Amino acid sequence: MNISIIIPTYNRLASLKRVLKGLENQTLAPANFEVVVVSDGATDGTDEFLANLATPLTLNPVFQVNAGAAAARNAGIQTAVGDLIVFLDDDVVPAPQLLAEHLRAHAAEGDNLVVLGPMITPTDFVMAPWVQWEQAMLVKQYTAMTHGDWEPTARQFYTGNTSLPRSYLLASGGFDTQFKRAEDVELAYRLADSGLRFVFNAAAIGYHYAERSFTSWMNIAYAYGRNDVIFAQEKGQTWLLTTIWREYRQRNVIIQAITSVGLGRPFISQLILKLLEISALAGYKLGLKTLAAQAYSGIFNLRYYQGTADQLGSRAAFFAGLSAPNAVTPDQSGNDTSRPPAQTSMVDR
Repeated sequence: MNISIIIPTYNRLASLKRVLKGLENQTLAPANFEVVVVSDGATDGTDEFLANLATPLTLNPVFQVNAGAAAARNAGIQTAVGDLIVFLDDDVVPAPQLLAEHLRAHAAEGDNLVVLGPMITPTDFVMAPWVQWEQAMLVKQYTAMTHGDWEPTARQFYTGNTSLPRSYLLASGGFDTQFKRAEDVELAYRLADSGLRFVFNAAAIGYHYAERSFTSWMNIAYAYGRNDVIFAQEKGQTWLLTTIWREYRQRNVIIQAITSVGLGRPFISQLILKLLEISALAGYKLGLKTLAAQAYSGIFNLRYYQGTADQLGSRAAFFAGLSAPNAVTPDQSGNDTSRPPAQTSMVDR
């Protein structure tokens, strides 16, 4: 096997079926890849479906007690036999050329490489408006990388559609299972530290059938804020703190005002979040896309910075960081982070 596709899944059987059908329709011959699906304690019939599926794919199902996506991917890495690992999420349906494009990029660029593929919004699926905003932010990233406005880095490592040699994953120790969000980026920072390069291949297309509740979406933003501080303070990515405060200074005045007023003040922040939610839904229903986008951006950023402040210890600790000198700090790709990436991990994930 040249390629092993690893798909963690939990109670998304209908979506998983779409992904497997997409893999059956790859331009790459099925003999050249295996599909490792890790059922992370699914209770919706996924296990029975995988155990009895008739498919031309080389399907290796793995069944485990629910332990989270990081543990599921680690189990997939240990089971896989391919030299190249392709990570797909169970809601990312591969276009027919996805695997061939990942393989082509690795063949062209060398061994120490991580290939990032886009997760495109499908035309036959209606997303919740807050997920539409998230997808729009991803598209901004893809456009910036395609046009060469900035280089892809570990901060764009999304395991919904990415690939790298299995040997580097084994050497890195895999995903850190203590993290339930941003565990992919934390791994990517370690991969970058070990010398791997990141490239974006716009032709390795996956279609993202993303579904999440509004509450889940807000909780994700908060978790990313906390985790960025943990990565900086406990995982050796000290450059992240400087980057957080520098990027805050570069936010528009509305985002800064919302954060300044609401951060560390539960009653006020809840009021702001509710008003922004109402504005976002109204803008969406009335076709006022700019209003909706600005409102969702405000919600996501306020939740992110609240997570950051809580992990730092307080509102005061967060704003104390803003008084630090705005020094030039290289990120993990060697880029000058005083030139901000047009979309950062906190805004787009």
